[in-house]
Amino acid sequence: MLDMQRRLSPSFYALTSLPATAMGFALCIQISALSWLLSTKYHLDIHEIGIVWAAGPLAGILGQVIIGFISDKTWFWGGRRRPFILIGGTLAALSVFLLPRIEVVADLLGVTNLLAVAVIIALTLDLSINISFNPTRSLIADVTPEGQARTRGYTWMQTISGFWGVMAYLIGAFIGNYALIAIGVIVVLAFSVLPVFLIEEPRELAPEAAASAASVAPAAATGTDWGQLWRLWTAHAFSWFGVQAMFVYIIAFIQQHVVAAGATAEQAAAQSGHVIAISFAVMNVVGFLLPALVLAPLGARIGRVRTQAICIGIMALAYFAIALLARSPASLYVLMAVVGIGWAAVVSLPFAIMSEKVDKRRMGFFMGLFNLSVVLPQLATTGVGYVLRDAADKSLLFLICGGCLAVSAVLWTFVSDARATQALEPALANSH
Repeated sequence: MLDMQRRLSPSFYALTSLPATAMGFALCIQISALSWLLSTKYHLDIHEIGIVWAAGPLAGILGQVIIGFISDKTWFWGGRRRPFILIGGTLAALSVFLLPRIEVVADLLGVTNLLAVAVIIALTLDLSINISFNPTRSLIADVTPEGQARTRGYTWMQTISGFWGVMAYLIGAFIGNYALIAIGVIVVLAFSVLPVFLIEEPRELAPEAAASAASVAPAAATGTDWGQLWRLWTAHAFSWFGVQAMFVYIIAFIQQHVVAAGATAEQAAAQSGHVIAISFAVMNVVGFLLPALVLAPLGARIGRVRTQAICIGIMALAYFAIALLARSPASLYVLMAVVGIGWAAVVSLPFAIMSEKVDKRRMGFFMGLFNLSVVLPQLATTGVGYVLRDAADKSLLFLICGGCLAVSAVLWTFVSDARATQALEPALANSH
């Protein structure tokens, strides 16, 4: 295993991707099944579903920053990130198991308010994911050198995580969300627990400049460019508002515009669950194929930031097209494939861009701060539920989301990528 790690072999990249894949699989279950369960089984209104989803971002506001900071400074159970991945993965598997058993938990607790219990379970699941997601991403930065190898680590992460995400949505579509949840418990637990014992974490996160030639300025390797980070975080925040609102409220759009007219309540519930699962499966097929096959080579040619801006712009156009044109499952699936272009960029490129603008010795802390550009927009999307509740046409959802993504695409053009591009291009050129 150590030889595989020293050589940075494909097997090692695959291994380092599994903990993040476990958290991604749990997130896919949440995206595919949570709104569907709350709407069809527990009959919550659209704004109440938004309240349940808000529990996760609340957990993440402090969770990832605190866990990231602690994991930078802590060493036990043979690792810096390992303990938090093990704890978070175990709790995430338990929370997934409880998703379709909200009423059972309510009975055990003696609580009659299902909304309150749903919030507790969603909060536990998202807190578990937040405990683990930050260390899983920081682990990749800890065990890969800066530059193209780091980018390859994150693109491998998205490729493998995306593949399993597609499997999650296909299971939900063709076998059912209950089967997805049962399988998910095993996948989340296994992928969290087993791989971390096969990866050797560095005991000291020394500045990379210390191991470099004397001609490399230490400030370049250890400094943090706060101005660029704020620009990156702001651009990423607008992206995630548009993404998260779609995840949470697409059920309302599908029920109004895509489900066959005249369907019974049972038929509508089954069809809406199927359409959601297929839509996200299509999006994730594009999302896991593009990072390694297209985005990394394209980023080497035109820069990762420019690649990010273009992909987000395409995603915005796809959202507008969904609002105007998606009136059948087939048309929605085609446009969700286009949405996947932006999704591929959102979940891969920003990590590589950000990781090379900060002090590596504080990577967990900065990954936690980076997560605020995800969870704060997620929390803000709660307001979209109240807007949609009173909107006669639920297509408004994609107009709001598309507008946010268009703003994000513009903001990404103000982020500098000079250093990352210089590090990436020679390595990629030598790899062909």
